[in-house]
Amino acid sequence: MKLVVDANILFAALIKEGSTAELLISDKLQLFAPEFLFTEFAKYEEPILKKTHRSREEFTQFFDLLKEQITIIPKKEIIPFIDKAEKISPDPKDTVYLALAFALKSNIWSNDKKLKQGQEEVTVFSTEELIEKTNFLKT
Repeated sequence: MKLVVDANILFAALIKEGSTAELLISDKLQLFAPEFLFTEFAKYEEPILKKTHRSREEFTQFFDLLKEQITIIPKKEIIPFIDKAEKISPDPKDTVYLALAFALKSNIWSNDKKLKQGQEEVTVFSTEELIEKTNFLKT
């Protein structure tokens, strides 16, 4: 399944080991993100480390693994879809994720309820819905 992954999913996985982290590195999903995503995480590394039970080494290893799992899409490929996304985006912070979903003709993985309820053009799956849809925990 092809999905645009929202930053809140990565924050959750980096902070806590569990089904979100496992699903991120599974082969059931083909994940994509805008190019700024990992730059944002580098800015917040220290606060994330304070919240996690992972050591710095475990955090870095998992972060590096995520970089391998997620295909980064350059801004220039998203820009043509920004106007369309701005028209339906419930929150300006979500515009780039919607634009990327339009560019890739894909769905979004996010636990942001506003994103899901604020528009109907792009399907937004929560982690719980993805686990159910992919039968992830049953394999």
